[in-house]
Amino acid sequence: MAEQIFDLTIIGGGPVGIYGAFYAGMHGMSIKIIDALPELGGQLAALYPEKYIYDLPGHPKIKAGEMVEQLLTQMNQYQDKIDIVTNTTVETVEKLEDGTFKICTNQECHYSRSVIITAGNGAFTPRQLDVPNADDFNNIHYFVSSMDRFKGKDVIIFGGGDSAVDWALMLEGVAKTVKIVHRRDDFRAHAASVDRLKSSTVEILTPYVAKSLLGENNQVTAVELTNLTTNATEKVNANEVIVLFGFISSLGPIKDWDLELDKNALCVNHRQQTSVSGIYAAGDACTFDGKIKMITTGFGEMVVAINAAIQYAYPEKVHRHKHSSALVK
Repeated sequence: MAEQIFDLTIIGGGPVGIYGAFYAGMHGMSIKIIDALPELGGQLAALYPEKYIYDLPGHPKIKAGEMVEQLLTQMNQYQDKIDIVTNTTVETVEKLEDGTFKICTNQECHYSRSVIITAGNGAFTPRQLDVPNADDFNNIHYFVSSMDRFKGKDVIIFGGGDSAVDWALMLEGVAKTVKIVHRRDDFRAHAASVDRLKSSTVEILTPYVAKSLLGENNQVTAVELTNLTTNATEKVNANEVIVLFGFISSLGPIKDWDLELDKNALCVNHRQQTSVSGIYAAGDACTFDGKIKMITTGFGEMVVAINAAIQYAYPEKVHRHKHSSALVK
């Protein structure tokens, strides 16, 4: 029995990939989505479902998890056209003589007329708290999946970027106390967020780093801090510790697919095409002159990529972009 050839295979099931599956389905394409995580939604669903997003058009604010749910609902209008493969890593992408693609994973091989890579920054590993015995404790967190865990607790957050400041502000009304520890006096987060932090009840401890962890029964009960200016130490009680030093990301096997790269991103042209015709990229996975990394710009890039992919997959057909009102019945 011949293998089914899909019109489009999307590698990466984050928000941009999900939206792309919807948009391609609306244009009548058959779609396969392959993602390494157990569920679609990418980092937003896996790491930040409770985090608010403030720059999504039409939403003054929306939790990341809720946005993913809405995208999935939108996509599922075309579920009969979409095959979803999760917990699966793409290892190779080979362009065949007829211009189609053989996509082999750690499970099996798939076939497609076009490919769009929306793998974000690739696989991600959180930067760890550099303190002896940190792995011995169960209440050290590198991402927050539910704020309920922190209700009525004394929380210490390590970090100075947007995630650290945003979570400090979000947990202010949930936890008993919130302290944020940063090695520098200046924070890297957005200025407006830092201003809100300074006027909040969150205690700011700078310039401090963690020296040691104190606790029992695999639970941190206090953190010993060192002031980098005075070398003085301070003991701070804590029921929960959140470490937000960012992530180390890697494109993994994508680096071996003979696609032009700029640092850790795929180079694309004005049609979102990579250095191999028929393979496109959108969202954080790609780069070009003037690139801005936002969810909303990723959505727009996906629209461009899919229209180009349609023309590649079916060059004999005349393809004109149509508004959704003309496509949805």
